[in-house]
Amino acid sequence: MAGLPADVRRFYVRAILTAIRRRDRWSLASATRPSDLACLLRLARGRLQTVELGTGWTSISLALADPRRRVVTYDPHDHTGRESYFALVDPAVRDRIELRRRSGERGPEAGESVEFLFLDSSHAREETLASFRAWQDAVVPDGLVAFHDYGHASYGGVREAIDELGLRGDIHGALFAWRKART
Repeated sequence: MAGLPADVRRFYVRAILTAIRRRDRWSLASATRPSDLACLLRLARGRLQTVELGTGWTSISLALADPRRRVVTYDPHDHTGRESYFALVDPAVRDRIELRRRSGERGPEAGESVEFLFLDSSHAREETLASFRAWQDAVVPDGLVAFHDYGHASYGGVREAIDELGLRGDIHGALFAWRKART
């Protein structure tokens, strides 16, 4: 939990306890680990227009970490009990998170731009490629795209997609971060 802001740390502990109490194996298995979350929050610092592809606790943590940040999260799946985790935070935090029940591969809405994009959905090569390509033009110059589970043995599709795209970036734990060039 080192490196996490106090509000995020408190939320994370409460979310873990809620998942255990609810026997929510999916959330326990898919939650971004604290060390990766700390890296993610450092990368997102100062970036207020944020999009997460694949909805989990991370969207809540991103909103908690900066009271000015707005998070739009895309996920076509209705994960049972998701409301239980959103109920753990103040309504003012929830109001800055917009859940869109559709695939991130469909890309942004017309005119939507993003300063920080977190790809954490299927982890399959084709879906990762499609998601990045769909969102690439919406990322503002100097914006960041973070791919989760880069280098994870079970999710080789993430690395394969990044290699195929020819992206140059930095590795931060289980995250690969690509910065869009300034124009």
